[in-house]
Amino acid sequence: MTTGMMGVTVFCVVVLAFICHSHSLEIQNPVYGFGRSRENVLSDSSNCMSWTRQQQVFTNSHNFSVDIRMPGVVPAASDTYLCMSYSVPTTRDAYVVDFIPHASMETVHHMLLFGCQTPVSTSSYWDCGSVQGTCKDEASIMYAWARNAPPTKLPKDVGFKVGRNSGTSYFVLQIHYGDVSAFRDHHRDCSGLTLRMTSKPQPFIAGIYLLMSVDTVIPPGKRVTNADMACDYTSYPIYPFAFRTHTHRLGKVVSGYRIRDGKWTLIGRQSPQLPQAFYPANTEVTVKYGDTIAARCVFSGEGRHTKTYIGGTSDDEMCNFYIMYYMDSKHAIPFMNCMETGSKELFQHIPAEANVPIAVSPSHMNSMMHMGHSTDHQDDKSLQRKKAEQVLDQDYHLEEVTAWPQSSLQLGQVSGLALDTDSNLVIFHRGDHHWGADSFNNQAMYQQRSLGPIQQSTILVVDTAKGNILKASGRNMFYLPHGITTDKENNYWVTDVALHQVLKVSGDGRDRILVALGEAFTPGSDNYHFCQPTDVAVDAETGNIFVSDGYCNARILKFSADGIYLSEFGAGSSDRRRRMPFRIPHSLVFIPDRREVCVADRENGRIQCFIAETGEFVKEIKKEEFGGEVFAITYSPAGGGLIFAVNGDSLYHSAPLRGFVISYSTKDILDTFNPEKKEFKMPHDIVETGDGTVFVGDAGTQLVYKFTTEKLHRSVKKAGIEVQELEEMQMYVQTKVRPEHNMTKIAPIQAKQTLAEQPQPQEEAEEKKKSAAKPNKQQGVLPVVITTLLLIPLLLVISIGVFICWRKNNQCEVKTEPSSVGGILGKIRGKAVGSLNLGNFFASHKGYSRQGFDQLSTEGSDPERNDEDSSDSENEEYSALPPPQSSS
Repeated sequence: MTTGMMGVTVFCVVVLAFICHSHSLEIQNPVYGFGRSRENVLSDSSNCMSWTRQQQVFTNSHNFSVDIRMPGVVPAASDTYLCMSYSVPTTRDAYVVDFIPHASMETVHHMLLFGCQTPVSTSSYWDCGSVQGTCKDEASIMYAWARNAPPTKLPKDVGFKVGRNSGTSYFVLQIHYGDVSAFRDHHRDCSGLTLRMTSKPQPFIAGIYLLMSVDTVIPPGKRVTNADMACDYTSYPIYPFAFRTHTHRLGKVVSGYRIRDGKWTLIGRQSPQLPQAFYPANTEVTVKYGDTIAARCVFSGEGRHTKTYIGGTSDDEMCNFYIMYYMDSKHAIPFMNCMETGSKELFQHIPAEANVPIAVSPSHMNSMMHMGHSTDHQDDKSLQRKKAEQVLDQDYHLEEVTAWPQSSLQLGQVSGLALDTDSNLVIFHRGDHHWGADSFNNQAMYQQRSLGPIQQSTILVVDTAKGNILKASGRNMFYLPHGITTDKENNYWVTDVALHQVLKVSGDGRDRILVALGEAFTPGSDNYHFCQPTDVAVDAETGNIFVSDGYCNARILKFSADGIYLSEFGAGSSDRRRRMPFRIPHSLVFIPDRREVCVADRENGRIQCFIAETGEFVKEIKKEEFGGEVFAITYSPAGGGLIFAVNGDSLYHSAPLRGFVISYSTKDILDTFNPEKKEFKMPHDIVETGDGTVFVGDAGTQLVYKFTTEKLHRSVKKAGIEVQELEEMQMYVQTKVRPEHNMTKIAPIQAKQTLAEQPQPQEEAEEKKKSAAKPNKQQGVLPVVITTLLLIPLLLVISIGVFICWRKNNQCEVKTEPSSVGGILGKIRGKAVGSLNLGNFFASHKGYSRQGFDQLSTEGSDPERNDEDSSDSENEEYSALPPPQSSS
């Protein structure tokens, strides 16, 4: 037995020695010392595929390196963003002390490394240029590379902390592939980074401070446009040791400064057309509490034919100034940012050097032109964008569908609108309750509880085509309904200003309260109370909700899906010193493709947008056309992002009540619309269905209005026979306004009736539209051909019957109406042949909507209701308590 034990021991020693020998061989050729050139990494597919997994090599007990690469990808289109996650290879704390890039600008536009706790995916790479993004939680930028920048080496005793106690369990590599033509040789890309790491604690922790412009617009042909950013610093001291600049082709110079006691001290200055590496910063600069960090990007719009905006594609621009810093490990913050526009007064004192471009030789510029984009190619895309914008401006116009709904909905004050997952319209109204001057006292306490809850169904689900009621609920639940939003499970998130509550109500018609936030009839301003809350926005991805609170508070609150308080924020401003608090945040919309929340700040007459995750201010839209009031907003991703809004009456401004279509990116008003039959009185909420149809709920007229880009037919009667007369119809296929796409328009279809040839008042305009839509001509011819073929046998049978009757000495008669064709078809309609339904006929063909051919009544939606019935609704504007002057 002793001999057996010795044998096992010897075997274990031999195995251990073999493992150690293999490990020593691996150390002799560490990952970061591999000899392949950058070009070989990109072009050799077989070698590329050998790097598709995260590789880790230890050089001693503390130091190791991690190689993270794209797994042999081929981007499908230009301006593709791909991401790949890699777990931090240790359960202990570790520190990244060096970054070695493996990429070429011929293939990669730029490369970013993020750190986070929960990436979007842990299994494979994904498209992170879409809604998904990089991480489910907050992501911190650790490294950035572009334009063949050399490696970055951190100072001694400095590292980016990752691992167990750092909040960073994963690295996420993001690569922007600019021009897909670089993959014409069908190679697979394995670009990435090697990270040199150590488990030895570092006394100083590195971080990134990013200054970024989000609203800069560069006019075409303008020689100089400045993008200025500035933020007050309010944390522990940081010590900048490197900086990096980033723009696209129009950037001339980017400079960053620390401002202390009015004195500007340079952190770094560089041309963004040179390799976009991290360059050594002015080591004499420290930043402490009370300082201001500022940066300026200088652009030139010469050679451009259209405006250039900040965006993610190669044809857009960026203005980024990165500061790589270190700070004491006890107070380490891995990532900070600044997106506030600097005031003109502050930047009057910027040193003159910030306005002087850094010369770059023409040969160097040509060699540095990313992804082989030529000026002609870029101009072509700019012209395409211009053309698409012109199509949107000229053709996108909303007009009221006056015959909707077909029958009266018998509504009270309409306070909220929403869409469910089946694209049905959800209406929230107040029944026989009205918000009047006596509804609340000076403490915002509801004074009409004795009336009891509203006995009518306050929530109606109606179909958008005809306005038929599909479902009714919400009886004996609410006192003064206000806002409504649906979630992905078709539950309703509603606000009641009398209850001072936010409720999640089941959408199954059983009126179950699933979540109740706030205390009934008790106003307040802490985390557990509201004061007349107005609206709710839902993040479908996380389930988090945002509440605008409200008439007597001035804040937006964020809760988890089950009602746990998370955070809150107030109004934003590009100039902190001039920040104006919300004055009734009245309506909310969540923008999923941008991960933002936008607010209709009613009494300030503005729209403000914020990053949903952090509450950071992004932008403000304020127009004279609003007339000082913005009541409600909604959003559509079409056209590159469109905001739909309605305004309201103001005591201080005079502007017509109407709806607006606004470009999110440019803030330009693209279209305005208003009712034709009965004017707006107090438009209170607005929704868009995704196909361009817009609904507006009016608390004053107690109606819901429907607007569409289609001109619908009308139902007429001739000689007692109902005939579908198609005056004209236009369908617009709305696509995202990107540089490579144009808005397309399907040709109008005119079904000519022989009963009556009426003159067309827009004949000249129609001719122009026909000539512009020739590619779709065959789609209009096909139904005519099919109809003709169907009618020939019927006419043949009738002719034979008439002939037989005539041969039998007129023993049989065929009676026709004065309008012979209509009469014959009318008789046939009553027989076994069935009716000729043009709606079903055209709907069966691809590209045509059933909605435009549904029979509509020409009667008004609410003929019995008069203006006196809803006069009390105007008191809502004056019953709100003024916001406290000290609120923010």
